[in-house]
Amino acid sequence: MALTAPIKEHPYGHLIDTLEDGGIKFFNPHKLNDPRYDKLPLSIRVLLEAAIRNCDGFYTKEEDVQNILDWQQQQNKAEVPFSPARVLLQDFTGIPAMVDLAAMRDAVAKHGVDPGLINPKCPTDLIVDHSLQIDFSKCAIQNAPNPGGGEGPNHSQAPSRSVPARPPSRGGSQCGGQRGSCSKAACSDPPASPGRSPASVQQIENSPLLCPFHLKPVSEPDTAVKNQEMELIRNKERLKFFKWCSKAFKNVNVVPPDVGAVHQVNLEYLSRVVQVSDGLIYPDSVVGTDSHTTMINGLGILGWGVGGIESEAVMLGQPVSLTLPQVVGCKLVGSINPMTTSIDIVLGITKHLRQAGIAGRFVEFFGPGVSQLSAPDRTTIANMCPEYNATVSFFPVDQVTLKHFKKTNFTQEKLELLEAYMKAVRLFRSYEETSEDLQYSEVIEINLSSMVPYVSGPKRPQDRVAVSSMKEDFQSCLDEKVGFKGFHIAKEKQETRVPFLHCGQEYQLAHGSVVIAAVISCTNNCNPSVMLTAGLLAKKAVEAGLVVKPYIRTSLAPGSGMVTHYLNTSGVLPYFSQLGFEVIGYGCATCVGNTAPLPEGVVDAIKQGDLVACGVLSGNRHFEGRLCDCVRANYLASPPLVVAYAIAGTVGIDFEKEPLGLTSEGKEVYLHDIWPSREEVQQTEEDTVISSIFKDLRGRMEKGNTFWKNIECPDSVVFPWDPKSTYIRSPPFFSKLSKDVPPPQSIENAHALLFLGDKVTTDHISPAGSIARVSAAAKYLQSKRLTPREFNSYGARRGNDAVMTRGTFASIKLHNRFIGRPGPKTLHVPSGQTLDVFETADRYQREGTPLIILAGKDYGSGNSRDWVAKGPYLLGVRAVIAESFEKLHKNQLVGMGIMPLQFLSGQNADSLELSGKERFSIILPESLSPRQQLTVKTSKGTSFSVTALFDSEMDVSFFQHGGLLRYVARTLLKTSLRPGLNPAECAPCP
Repeated sequence: MALTAPIKEHPYGHLIDTLEDGGIKFFNPHKLNDPRYDKLPLSIRVLLEAAIRNCDGFYTKEEDVQNILDWQQQQNKAEVPFSPARVLLQDFTGIPAMVDLAAMRDAVAKHGVDPGLINPKCPTDLIVDHSLQIDFSKCAIQNAPNPGGGEGPNHSQAPSRSVPARPPSRGGSQCGGQRGSCSKAACSDPPASPGRSPASVQQIENSPLLCPFHLKPVSEPDTAVKNQEMELIRNKERLKFFKWCSKAFKNVNVVPPDVGAVHQVNLEYLSRVVQVSDGLIYPDSVVGTDSHTTMINGLGILGWGVGGIESEAVMLGQPVSLTLPQVVGCKLVGSINPMTTSIDIVLGITKHLRQAGIAGRFVEFFGPGVSQLSAPDRTTIANMCPEYNATVSFFPVDQVTLKHFKKTNFTQEKLELLEAYMKAVRLFRSYEETSEDLQYSEVIEINLSSMVPYVSGPKRPQDRVAVSSMKEDFQSCLDEKVGFKGFHIAKEKQETRVPFLHCGQEYQLAHGSVVIAAVISCTNNCNPSVMLTAGLLAKKAVEAGLVVKPYIRTSLAPGSGMVTHYLNTSGVLPYFSQLGFEVIGYGCATCVGNTAPLPEGVVDAIKQGDLVACGVLSGNRHFEGRLCDCVRANYLASPPLVVAYAIAGTVGIDFEKEPLGLTSEGKEVYLHDIWPSREEVQQTEEDTVISSIFKDLRGRMEKGNTFWKNIECPDSVVFPWDPKSTYIRSPPFFSKLSKDVPPPQSIENAHALLFLGDKVTTDHISPAGSIARVSAAAKYLQSKRLTPREFNSYGARRGNDAVMTRGTFASIKLHNRFIGRPGPKTLHVPSGQTLDVFETADRYQREGTPLIILAGKDYGSGNSRDWVAKGPYLLGVRAVIAESFEKLHKNQLVGMGIMPLQFLSGQNADSLELSGKERFSIILPESLSPRQQLTVKTSKGTSFSVTALFDSEMDVSFFQHGGLLRYVARTLLKTSLRPGLNPAECAPCP
């Protein structure tokens, strides 16, 4: 938002200044003439400028400005508002946000208010990128189209609506002969060799296809096109709603599917660094419905992930409320090792900062080492800050940033404007000037020269393993008890090898065998250098005669068409394809559980030997069972290491001592033989990643695609809900919406729906992958006459509350102490029956029984998802009592009217001797206050105290209204019915 009050009436109008070139006005905090400003971290200066510009006396007060200016004394104490310049949505979390706004239009219309008044006040970009599934991989006809995301049928049983195969590539067979892979229909004839036989370089180079995104020859097989076509067919109903949103709502920009992943689009197209609106210039900033929105901080743009309901509030003009953060200065020194990739630096910094305990803080980078990092390096590092629980990892704008934008789509005039403004408000950084070292809450020094190649796993991103120690570490994981790393495989079973047939050829699987290898270029690996390193390594591997076993589920998911473009321009894309890493499409797939089913022979072998099979991916999420139920060990690795482990076929290899494979002459080939030099990679990057690529991306985004243009959508102010729809439903959040705030209602005689332990993640609460056939959500969809092939995924159906409520706590990895084993089951205490979580909650609701949840430490860690709060709310959960909460999830609970209650220090369910089968009563006072202690009484006659984690009066207001959505709706009702009413009068607000 540019300005909330006329300049003449603005309390800080005297700070208005004008740039010499262009005459554009801006608020200049330096004109405060306060020495404290020059000592503030630059990330805090961005907060200060936003508070000054948006100071209206209501949501943002002069007191807030003074608190930010006095950051040294107020950090970790004062609660301040922040109004970002824009909101970023991806379709999985964006669709429920837009569905809620559509439902809010219905609600206000029932009260006689013009529904057209419901529009985002803050510019909002919605990128449709999370609906891609891998129906096809390796060759165009290997897998039949599978709308349900479950086990696919045989090729001969493909549904009638399957996308027909395109003609085979020139010089290749029906399944792309030059790649050497085979279709299931051809599996009766064994291949000439146990791997994919390499083709001559000449044959690869003479097999171009016409890229549908660039209209240029590109070695891209049918795989991507067919996956994209299936995505559009499968999600037509959702896309129709998105297109209605783009027409019905003002201030909403929808980026259609098949353009790129949300983070990549944000970096390459939406980022501004500075915004200019109504003759006023100010810093770009963003909040997004994804925890990896933080990636944008690598470009000097302040931004972080919030929940769907928080983003809706910002869209409707509400500021984000945050405790003024401590800022950790991360000083980078030393020189980068030539073989160290960006992801190695990312994982190294992740481990350093996680061990430093910086949860909830800002991190700001400085020091001589920063200038060695390119802009893509910085965005890669900034992307991972949720993994060490920082709010942001901020790289201030400097000469490297300007150089980056000069290569992209910024004109010289805009670059000069950007530089002049950032220097005028002291937001430009020079790392050579030691006098610019600022005051931080604390300083952590990291030596870049100490970074060596690492992977992360096998279950959590923070568990880093040096590649040189990988073989030994995996062995220890087999030995250790089941836990964050261990699998507890008996010694006598650790050497188990299970033979199986694939395409007529016999292979063997063992513990550590790689069965999924996914090269993904978004988030962690958006950096062109790591993708080019992987491509050059693939080229050298093919030239050396190395192959990847055909049963390994390989895939290449570029973050955008730009990645495909530079991989093709650099000449490495055909070599990816030769090793089986074909472009499967543009969007999130493997990371969100949309991996195609493994070959039946592989699955049977894993089950027969109870093997710890492995997946290796260059993404950012790999919790156990997320990629595939039968793949227990999953590792995050840089793209070149994904290729290396795929060639090796196992994670149990010492690359320094053991060869990757043999040449056709029987010569051993080691990893260091084919690893490209840093100079080779940098030269290739300079020659290929050029401004024309970014211009090409801009052109494709503005042009869109034919399918999107041809979608017809309603031309109406309110959305015409289809009662038969299984994708889009009007949610019940506004049912019985009154104009006045209801009095606080105590919780009496509640039952515990779940009794959980530590580290319950958002994956446990709200799964994002495919819908299991025996789940409550599946039963609902089957009742609507859908077959399992038509289920799609939870993410795709987030616009349907009936599906998402049934999917809440439906994870197969949920550990519920009531049950004693993993699974989506719980205990209905009165009857003693074990039922699905949804069925249990539904029975409690029919009995009129309120519900709570008991949990341990770090409840709600993981990705930002709005349904992790909406789902429990619709299940009837009124409060969650835990030892500690992930801050973002705690805010989401408050935003849905659920009380986050924390055991007092040193107490938990065990110390209080709670079985979870008691009845719980929580009496609420007439007047609630932040951090108030409440008493919980049990049916055993005992009681204990908890702290209500309301951080501000605004939190209390949201809870009293029954959640943020109702708060916003009532505010709009009252301001519309009483013109001139100040929004602050609508409810108890600070």
